[in-house]
Amino acid sequence: MKATIHVELPVSLTALAGCARHLALSVETPVTQSRVIDALEQAYPVLRGTIRSRQAKIRRPFIRFFACQTDISHDPPNAPLPPSVCEGHEMFLIVTAIAGG
Repeated sequence: MKATIHVELPVSLTALAGCARHLALSVETPVTQSRVIDALEQAYPVLRGTIRSRQAKIRRPFIRFFACQTDISHDPPNAPLPPSVCEGHEMFLIVTAIAGG
């Protein structure tokens, strides 16, 4: 079974992929961070290795994930996302971190 997940990408990744900032992706259930990124990389192969490492499938240090206004970047990649994201009511945000202070 699949769910439609709404994803928002940072401008830097949309420029690289040549896509819109807001995407609707069909993702296998149960919906997890890993499955969302799998679907994104399948739809936009140029993004492979930009959000997470190709071999280890670990999130890159300056990339953050948000769902329901909560930073879920350090949650296990295979943990289910909140129901409101899975039902399409909330977006899964991929945000680039800003270094410095």
